Amino acid sequence: MPKNKKQYAVIGMGRFGSSVAKSLSQMGFNVLAIDANENRTQEISSLVTQAVAADSTDEEVLRALGISNFDVVVVAIGQNIQASILTTLILKEMNAPAIIAKAQNELHGKVLSKIGADKVIFPERDMGTRVAHNLTSPNILDYIELSGDYSIFEMLVPARMVGRNLIELNLRQKYGCNVIAVRRNSKMNISPDPHGRLWEGDVLVVVGERDDLVQLELAFDKHG
Repeated sequence: MPKNKKQYAVIGMGRFGSSVAKSLSQMGFNVLAIDANENRTQEISSLVTQAVAADSTDEEVLRALGISNFDVVVVAIGQNIQASILTTLILKEMNAPAIIAKAQNELHGKVLSKIGADKVIFPERDMGTRVAHNLTSPNILDYIELSGDYSIFEMLVPARMVGRNLIELNLRQKYGCNVIAVRRNSKMNISPDPHGRLWEGDVLVVVGERDDLVQLELAFDKHG
């Protein structure tokens, strides 16, 4: 578990929101899941720190939950664009430190940006990029664009890295990329031992600038 763990709140427990909440929880972070539908919060309650059935368009409700104390709030509301916009606006007025909002389309995204979302994501559009990386690079399991320059990807450890450790691989020096976690079986280690040997089947979670990650991908594809 990381020290001084970040606190995440995820609003909207549809397919995307629940996936984000589960992933953050598996990585060891404290996660508050919020949805207006009580059945959805019950379904995810055992997988996150806390799950609450609440109306995110009610400012008093959000204040009672202490939402402004969370480091990051993800607005993952699905089809209800009005609720998505109103929730984002309320969070901005409450001075939430970081607001990440899911957009249905470009127009929705522009509105979210204008009213104060710190980052707008387009899951359907971004999925195309992730699929393209998966198709062209067999070692790349998942790909997430953080900004225009930075991305994260999950990479299956290639055969030539099995039995070596992160110090020996020296990916930061060679490629300018940082390994932020290692997943072994279903367990995610966000503080990997740099002296620990990598096993066959391990997955590296790597962050870096887009161009550096591309070079890393090419190196993996070339050398296996």
